Amino acid sequence: MRAQQNMPIRLVWWVFGALALVHLAAQLVGADAAADVTQWFLMPVLASVLWLSTAAPRSRLVVLTLVALGFSWLGDSAPDLADGDTAFLLMVGFFLLAQITYIVAFAPYTTPTVLRRNRGVVVAYVAAVVLLVAACAPGAGVLLVPALVYGAALGVMAVLSAGVIRTAAIGGGLFLVSDGMIALGAFADWFTPPVEGFWVMATYIAAQVLIVLGVLAADGGHQRGASAPQVRAGNG
Repeated sequence: MRAQQNMPIRLVWWVFGALALVHLAAQLVGADAAADVTQWFLMPVLASVLWLSTAAPRSRLVVLTLVALGFSWLGDSAPDLADGDTAFLLMVGFFLLAQITYIVAFAPYTTPTVLRRNRGVVVAYVAAVVLLVAACAPGAGVLLVPALVYGAALGVMAVLSAGVIRTAAIGGGLFLVSDGMIALGAFADWFTPPVEGFWVMATYIAAQVLIVLGVLAADGGHQRGASAPQVRAGNG
């Protein structure tokens, strides 16, 4: 019976994996149209995995993660409707809403004890945000304020993710890496890595997958067909 329940979940995981592979391949070969189209579907399919993997009534953590994935989808797709600074601000705006939603989702899992236990991760994430802002500020111009606000939210999200479970903490760190590359590409003339879009999207996809897996692990008792007690927060 459980195998039958899990079959749709496996199928959606396969669909997500295929989309991710096609998208990353398109990034590598510069097939912009294919990269754009596949990017539109990545987060909805990943959200479907989370939805199918959990049972009603879904927990606060799961619901907020679904909302964050929705804002991420808008951040992925809405910029295609605009150009230049407007497209950039649309992306930053929707991803800022995603980061705020993740912050609200992860905050109850974060206690002083959890932060002390993960102090190395916390210090690393804070240092990364400070260095990123310092590197981007000279070239940000009129976009400095929204970049600062988003950078602060991203850093807080990454720090709070350490309180959920280790998998989510790694996802939060990769999100920081991915968005850091976007910021450096936009504001730092010296940052010109080969196939930048591939690395941005590879770390972004991995980040969102690890966050979802971390949420499922922390929410184990609410998983569809699961009977095990809920995993305690802060196992990271």
